[in-house]
Amino acid sequence: MKKKNGNESKVVKTLLITIALLFFVCMLLFPLFLVFAKAFEKGAALYLASITDPMAGKAIKLTLLTIAIVVPINTVFGLAAAWAIAKFKFKGKNLLLTLIDLPFAISPVVAGLIFVLLFSTTHGLFASVLSEWGLKIIFAPPGIVLATLFVTLPFVARELIPLMEVQGTAEEEAALTLGASGFKTFLRITLPNIKWALLYGVMLTAARAAGEFGAVSVVSGHIRGLTNTMSLYVEILYNEYKFSAAFAVASLLTLIAIINLVIKNIADWKNKKIEEEL
Repeated sequence: MKKKNGNESKVVKTLLITIALLFFVCMLLFPLFLVFAKAFEKGAALYLASITDPMAGKAIKLTLLTIAIVVPINTVFGLAAAWAIAKFKFKGKNLLLTLIDLPFAISPVVAGLIFVLLFSTTHGLFASVLSEWGLKIIFAPPGIVLATLFVTLPFVARELIPLMEVQGTAEEEAALTLGASGFKTFLRITLPNIKWALLYGVMLTAARAAGEFGAVSVVSGHIRGLTNTMSLYVEILYNEYKFSAAFAVASLLTLIAIINLVIKNIADWKNKKIEEEL
């Protein structure tokens, strides 16, 4: 009976692994292969021409600029929020956690509309102030940065909070008792303990910032050469039936995603090792 049960469990295990691998190949590897196959369908010359086109260059620069602004800001916010929630008891902690999770609950399109209602120079809540100061946020790069900040806000904090809660405050309290300053305690004690979880959250933030479409589409206005990120530019090329060019630019987003995925998995593996040691 035991042998029979053992054989049945091996069959079930093999079946489940086979199904998972087939799903992985069909839903991930095969589509990735098709992106690059379509990108090079008409030759390397057209591929290079597509990704070096001036409009493509501006879309790439805007995407990289958005990532360069959004990632550091949300990293600092995530660190501060995680530190406060995990290390201190205070009134409003649950409310802060709810606010951090808000971008997960709200559709990116709705988030974009919220920023339009706030910062549009024609009918926004702050329209008079923006007009008086000559500031343009919606249909301009600042709107794209704000929308991306909103949708990527939770990632760093949500990766750090569980780990920091498990670690507790004993090591920090010991360092402070021995005379270390708060800043030195953070650099020497807290940061080394959370570095892999922090990297994991940063990579998630960068990946989402690079590929965000919904909120950015609403606030951008799709102005060529000014407010088109890479994801929006891919849509424009596809709608104009320039399929090879669209997939060429999409392949760059895919490469960014693959690099993020590799680094994220390394960080996740390291982070799990740290959690197991605690």
